[in-house]
Amino acid sequence: MTANWFERHYFLLRRLHSLSGVVPIGAFLVIHLTTNASIVWGNIDAGHGGVGTFQHEVNFIHSLPALLLTEIFVLWIPIAFHSILGFYYAFSGRPNVDRYRYQANRRYALQRLTGYLGFLFILYHVATLRWGWTFLVPGGTRWSHEYAASTLAAALQGSPEGMRRWGLAVSAFYMFGVTALVFHFANGLWTAAITWGLTVSAQAQKRWGMVCFAIGAGLMALAWSAVVGFATLDPREARLVEEDILRQRGALVEPHDAAPLATTEER
Repeated sequence: MTANWFERHYFLLRRLHSLSGVVPIGAFLVIHLTTNASIVWGNIDAGHGGVGTFQHEVNFIHSLPALLLTEIFVLWIPIAFHSILGFYYAFSGRPNVDRYRYQANRRYALQRLTGYLGFLFILYHVATLRWGWTFLVPGGTRWSHEYAASTLAAALQGSPEGMRRWGLAVSAFYMFGVTALVFHFANGLWTAAITWGLTVSAQAQKRWGMVCFAIGAGLMALAWSAVVGFATLDPREARLVEEDILRQRGALVEPHDAAPLATTEER
């Protein structure tokens, strides 16, 4: 019954699946990576540097009205839709990469693999930093939007005092995760143009492939710099900058008691 329904609406679902991967999911990925990479390219503003720029961007996002509803309807529902269809197409498809090692077949296999890895990474990323599942975070650090850089750095490093062994594992997982997402998006842009009939000839597909490669390379640079930036950031120094920003806004009351870098149990 389900398979027949998918088959009856195959033409429409394929196009909606590719469209959702570009807008809004792909658009959000670009914005999210650009924001996170500001930790390394941020302007030197009143001595705040990348930490100040990143905190400014996070504050702006959290000042938006109806943020939760926006996340649900603009992000989570499209991600759920794209993931469900993606898993269906992946499990119902029959790649022949083992028999015919053409480049397109290898990209098809990588698209499926990066889809699986990207889904797991998004789940971990959101569960630990948005839902507060600190039991999955080495050191138990809870992310706070008011102390965005210091708590994110502590979560990736496994400790507010610097990199730990399990922090290396988390940072490596982040590196693999963002790499998978960027490849999945860039390669998905190329296949989306074919799905929508925008690149019919081989030459058109080749030219669009070069554009997608350039987009992917740029996003990969943002993704890697963000992970490296937070993995090497000193959480304690970042916390001082964040406290100074809160102090300037008149929002800092008890600077060392709010949003601790580590859980009470660890202390």
